[in-house]
Amino acid sequence: MSISWSTVQLQRLKELNASSEQLDMNFIETSNRDRAFQDVEHSLVKHGKSQLKKLRDEKHRPALLELEDRLAIALCQKGFVQVVTPTIISKTSLAKMTISDDHPLFSQVFWLDAKRCLRPMLAPNLYTLWRDLIRLWDKPIRIFEIGTCYRKESQGSQHLNEFTMLNLTELGTPLEERYQRLEEMAQWVMEAAGIEGYGLLTESSVVYGDTVDVMKGELELGSGAMGPHFLDEKWGIFDPWVGIGFGLERLLMIREGKQNVQSMARSLTYLDGVRLNIK
Repeated sequence: MSISWSTVQLQRLKELNASSEQLDMNFIETSNRDRAFQDVEHSLVKHGKSQLKKLRDEKHRPALLELEDRLAIALCQKGFVQVVTPTIISKTSLAKMTISDDHPLFSQVFWLDAKRCLRPMLAPNLYTLWRDLIRLWDKPIRIFEIGTCYRKESQGSQHLNEFTMLNLTELGTPLEERYQRLEEMAQWVMEAAGIEGYGLLTESSVVYGDTVDVMKGELELGSGAMGPHFLDEKWGIFDPWVGIGFGLERLLMIREGKQNVQSMARSLTYLDGVRLNIK
């Protein structure tokens, strides 16, 4: 009969970003397990201290900010324009995305008052910009935003209440080129993020209908959609389009081989993927 880590040991190893192989170790006796735990914990703590030293002496910026820069540079080189929009949005904007009082996502929104909330997605603001830019710029209109979004997500190793989104959009894409363009956009992002071996999967979304998801194994890293779409008329949009969104912390979790997305997020507990309560 084999013995696995105790609950306390397993939690500690997850905090220290142990590999899946380390987390799945089994033992014959508890004494062997406890000695192995001390060895693995010591190794992970030593590695964490080394990573923090590298951040202080060489990198100076955490991976999340570096990824934002890499993505912005790559997309600007493809002819896209970066935009910055408000974090506080109106209840009316969410209603245009069909997120009304009885919508499944409504309870996940952080409300500031009866009319305003912290944005759970970037799409409402990008729709608003499209409506104005279509009068000012020739098509296709290519814009993207990298910014923080907020949802009352279930807490776990793959979810965050505060997370960083990239939304990359093109308005005026020819109908017959939409899926190909989504493939290209996914490729640009994944190459800039340094992730290989992903796949595309068509799914159904509670907001966008059918979506094209970017998958790495069973984990969703991004989700794409295309129009004409039933939401478009509410925003005064009548041209075909494509758009795709990614969670940056998840991209980093996969690229860095971490087991816990919180370690790559905005945090007072972790710094650049390293747990701070190390010895």
